[in-house]
Amino acid sequence: MLSSLRAVDFVVVFDEPDPYNIIAALKPDILVKGGDWHIKDIVGRDIVESCGGKVCTIPFIEGASSSRIIEDIINKYKLNPP
Repeated sequence: MLSSLRAVDFVVVFDEPDPYNIIAALKPDILVKGGDWHIKDIVGRDIVESCGGKVCTIPFIEGASSSRIIEDIINKYKLNPP
């Protein structure tokens, strides 16, 4: 779904504890996190800003998390989690 958005260039799946190495490799122009993150705590902020990019947050909506949506799908369709 994300990759079909016109404003999205890449969607990357990673299995590391955080996306720091991927951010370092891609050096994105914009890095966006949910509003539950403080800008100073966003992983990779230093890289993006040092390359002239922008780091921002979007409003956090209580109960609307991707993790919860995935969990609901798994439960509804009795799927085995990854």
